[in-house]
Amino acid sequence: MVLSLVELCAREVVSDHSSSPCWLSCVPRELYRPLLDAAFTHCRPLAVGELVQRWPERVLVVGGGRKRGQCSPNRLCVQALLLAVVRGLTNKSCCLQVLDLSGLQCEDGRAEDSMGGWSLTVALCSMVLQARAAASRAHKREGERERKRGLVGERERGGTVKRDREGGERGHREEKLGKMECRSNGENSFSHSKVMLPEDESVKGVRRRMEIQRKKSSSMLNVSNGGSSLSNQDWDEVVVVHVRADLFVNARSWERVRDALSHLCPVRLHCRYLRVEELLASSIASLLGLLPQQDLLGVDIRYSSLGVSGLAMLLPLFAPFPQLYSLRLHYCNLDLQRRQPGQQGALEDMSKGLGSLKRLKKLCLTALRLPGHLRLLLSSLSQPLEVLELPYLCLTSADLAYLSCSQHASFLKELDLSENLLDESSLPSLRRLLAQAESTLIQLSLCGCGLSDALMEALLPSLSCCRVLRSLRLALNPLSRTGLLPLARTAAGIPSLRLLLYPSPLEEYEPGLPALPSSAQLLDWPLMEETEGRDLTLRLLDEVLSIRGRSSDLLLTSDLLNYSSDLKVDD
Repeated sequence: MVLSLVELCAREVVSDHSSSPCWLSCVPRELYRPLLDAAFTHCRPLAVGELVQRWPERVLVVGGGRKRGQCSPNRLCVQALLLAVVRGLTNKSCCLQVLDLSGLQCEDGRAEDSMGGWSLTVALCSMVLQARAAASRAHKREGERERKRGLVGERERGGTVKRDREGGERGHREEKLGKMECRSNGENSFSHSKVMLPEDESVKGVRRRMEIQRKKSSSMLNVSNGGSSLSNQDWDEVVVVHVRADLFVNARSWERVRDALSHLCPVRLHCRYLRVEELLASSIASLLGLLPQQDLLGVDIRYSSLGVSGLAMLLPLFAPFPQLYSLRLHYCNLDLQRRQPGQQGALEDMSKGLGSLKRLKKLCLTALRLPGHLRLLLSSLSQPLEVLELPYLCLTSADLAYLSCSQHASFLKELDLSENLLDESSLPSLRRLLAQAESTLIQLSLCGCGLSDALMEALLPSLSCCRVLRSLRLALNPLSRTGLLPLARTAAGIPSLRLLLYPSPLEEYEPGLPALPSSAQLLDWPLMEETEGRDLTLRLLDEVLSIRGRSSDLLLTSDLLNYSSDLKVDD
């Protein structure tokens, strides 16, 4: 990548922090962005802090879509950024009002010194608590100064009253010598006009202002401590900077996140995507009650033992979020293969809860084990889904038959049916589903579905009709090399396809596998140490790609760990 002249100059400027006092005083606002980008790229946390606490614009966006090959910001730079936000609250030259950190976190463990979602969430909450503590200290200092000014004002007014009283007494003595009959009336009116007026001004001035401020501070403290619910008007009165980010909350960070969201503070957190792990349903409900409702786009709940009743309780709580379009539930302990009292009623409540999500477009239900209940869950949705992920759901033939005829079939862009066993009885429904989605389906995953050579041969005509398919994942299916080659030819005949994740042929495994092994057996069974079989497979696949002229734009791989999972079409 060729750097522009501005980028080259910015890199040189931020490289020497000792020179920052010289250029910070004269750099134009148009150059703050290139300088900040250079500071992030070349890991200059001191320069990041100096720039952010003087940020000349209302909005600062850090994160989001990064260029190909561009690394996530360094952990030290992110920490310097957050500290600078707190310092900028008292910097008159800082104009920052909105800080957007959406997508800043890095979940790739191979990226060194980057900040993951959990660490970033904890750091954001620490920043909010620091801002609140700084605001509290500033409020105390201001109150002390106000008190001192009030005492000085009272002493000055007290001296004026004393002098006026002495002057009034002299006037009374003169009046007694001249007009004895008016002494009583004159004394009363004079005393009232000279003494009460300054005292009344004092009460309505400094003392009254201090009393009002004290009452307002105590009421705000009661609200922030949970005395009553916080309204948007309460926040608008105190917030200086709004911070948008993706939050990752688990049992270890829950209390800190709750403290950061439940108290009034000059910095307010807004969540775009919420990821929750290992939290009780009651804690998740409390968290949803603390989040601003206008910003949440997606919720991802994982490894939380919710049960059917817990999920039925949570789903209606998502309805107040008007922009929510993505809901992902992974391993939430909804095993409906075991009959329990009240289970059907809880399922109906779940269906109603899903139906209340009017903008839902993406739904992922992983390992919830809901055999035979797909119609009940999805029929309540008011609009069709575009992304549907149902791995490990124990789908039945009736479930697939419903899905192939539902309103969702012709709108699906991504479909994941991995680890649901497919057989001859379910194959017609699957083919009908692919025919309905042939003009929209971009990504299809059928990993571990028990597709043998015969089933795959019957499915290939339907796959070849998917005109916009870009990613096809078929790992951990019991295919032989004889069944793999027709699959490769079909994949090469789909012009839009960019990725085929194929299963390792049965001939490449060590002896001892059953005739139709399960996906768990294929995953655990060792491959042969000799590379002759793998070399033969690769050579045959390369010939298929060469004949079809797809060697450069179609990736064929059997590597479950290292293939690119980001190979998707933009929506």
